[in-house]
Amino acid sequence: MSQLKFNITDVSVNYGPFTALQGINMEVKQGELVVLLGANGAGKSTIFRAISGLTKPKKGEIQFLGKKVNGMSPDKLVKLGIVQCAEGRKLFPEMSVSENLQMGGFVHRKNKKELKMIMEHVYELFPILKEKKGDHAGSMSGGQQQMLAIGRALMSKPKLLMLDEPSLGLAPLIVKQMFEIIQRINKEGTTILLAEQNASAALKIADRGYVIENGQIVVKGSSDELLNNQEIRKAYIGA
Repeated sequence: MSQLKFNITDVSVNYGPFTALQGINMEVKQGELVVLLGANGAGKSTIFRAISGLTKPKKGEIQFLGKKVNGMSPDKLVKLGIVQCAEGRKLFPEMSVSENLQMGGFVHRKNKKELKMIMEHVYELFPILKEKKGDHAGSMSGGQQQMLAIGRALMSKPKLLMLDEPSLGLAPLIVKQMFEIIQRINKEGTTILLAEQNASAALKIADRGYVIENGQIVVKGSSDELLNNQEIRKAYIGA
C-alpha cells in the first residue's frame, strides 16, 4: 500500500449560488500532522465538512486509503477511521464526562474490553477528565470541554483525526497544553489534519501546512517555509 493516506483532488463545494471551495488539492500522508491555516470564513470548516460527508462536493474526489469516499455517509466514514472534532466542541452538556466519551466510542460498543482500553488511554492523556468523569460536561471550563471533545473523538480510534479550531477561545496557557497533547497524539501514531487561526502555535508542531483564502489554497509548504514566509507572518502571525 502507498504511504499516501488521504487526498483531495480538485474539490469544489457550492452553497446555492455561492462557491465555498474551488479546486482544492491537498494530501495528508501516514503519520503526518498537517495544518490548514486561514481566516474565519476562508473555507477551513467547509473542507472538513466535505471530508466528513456532511457536505457533498459539487465536483472533485476525496480518497482515503486508496478508496473514493465522497458520497459515503458520515457514520461509514467514522467506521473507516475519519473522525472530526468539530469547532465549538458540540458536547452533550447534560451528560457526564464518561457518557460523552462512551458516545464517541459508539462504533466499538460491541467490544467492551477495547472500549475500556481506549477510555483509559483518554484518561491518561487528559487526567482532569478522569477526575471529573461523573460531572456534567456543561459544568466544565472551556479548556476542559475542549479536552473532552478531543477525547470523545479519540474514542473512535481514528486513523485520520480532524481538529477544527481546537484553540478557539482558550487562554494562552491552556492553548500551549492543548498543542502539546495534540503533538503527543500525533507522535503516538494518529494522522492529524488541524484547522487553526493560531498559525504560530500550529506551525510549531506541524510537518506541513496549507493556507486557504476565499475557498482556494493559495500557499503550501513545510512548517518552516510557512513560518519564514513574510506574507504569511504578516497575515497570520502578526510579525
